Amino acid sequence: MKFLHTADWQIGMRAAMLGDKGERVRVARLESARRVIELARREKVDFILVAGDTFENNGVERIKVREVAKILGGAGCPVYIIPGNHDPIMPGSVWEESAWSEWPDIHLLVDQAPVEAPGATLYPCPVSAKDSRDDPTAWIRPVNGGIAIGIAHGSVETPAYEQAAPVSRQAPEVHGLDYLALGHFHSKKLYPGSDDVVRMAYCGTHEPTGFGESASGNVLIVEIPHRGAAPQIQAVRTGILEWLTHHRKIEESGQIAALATELDELSDPERTLVECVVGGTLFGAEHDALARLLEIVEQRFLFGRSDVSGLVPDQSGPDWIENLPEGYLRGAAQDLLSAACASAPDPIAAAALREYSRLWREVTQ
Repeated sequence: MKFLHTADWQIGMRAAMLGDKGERVRVARLESARRVIELARREKVDFILVAGDTFENNGVERIKVREVAKILGGAGCPVYIIPGNHDPIMPGSVWEESAWSEWPDIHLLVDQAPVEAPGATLYPCPVSAKDSRDDPTAWIRPVNGGIAIGIAHGSVETPAYEQAAPVSRQAPEVHGLDYLALGHFHSKKLYPGSDDVVRMAYCGTHEPTGFGESASGNVLIVEIPHRGAAPQIQAVRTGILEWLTHHRKIEESGQIAALATELDELSDPERTLVECVVGGTLFGAEHDALARLLEIVEQRFLFGRSDVSGLVPDQSGPDWIENLPEGYLRGAAQDLLSAACASAPDPIAAAALREYSRLWREVTQ
């Protein structure tokens, strides 16, 4: 028996921080959804599990709800969906849209009750509230000797993760499950049991939703030959856009220029989003290299943002200051440099000095 595990499509995500580029990100989520269905067909899976947060919220435009229903309904195999904390089952939810009933292969699992699927029994844990402190899997008690698969949306108990709908790390063992398909966490994560066999996993979102997601843009193909067998789990890339984060501490001259070259050589800039955070020391001769780095980040990619507020100039000062006319122009730059590289560096002065440098280059070029 083989199935596809996906979750957290977040269709309707606004991506407001991206400005006018947000629409490309929203479109990519639907494009990736179609990739998921194409993969399911190629792999000839017996069914698809969607473990919550198919939509960003229950206010998503109904035309998008109907489009998602059409995508899932055309899978050619049964599709089982549970609501998540972003799209919980409640009056007025996206799950009341009539389009769901138009596709016989789509099964909305809105009750805590066993459901028979091809080759397995499913134990769904639908979400009916945005915030819950109850374990959604607590009700599960397998009722037969066949393959038992849970579907839940919540957070596996860890000290570092906010507890929303907490799920025990031992949930598959406690509840007698061969596999527990999880949604909520946007990066792929596998949880070995006491026997080192993975029977519980987050698949991660099918298309990245932001910076800092270490293993998103995937679905999981899971095979379980019989009750009690170790699941065979394969992560398959479905994401279209790349969200890359570069954090660097500059400790010697030349490192900013090297980072600029590294980013300039990245392939597929039109489908890449970049976050560049640079701290450390801005050496006197590196101001032009920094300007090039910022230009690459902000102009080369689908979207780019930079944070150089942690970059403190050294006291040697950039060459361009000495080329300024004597008087208030040079004096202002020197005052900003002194404040920016003081024992308690002034980040506003450092930012002003970078802007001064940019304006001076524009005047002299």
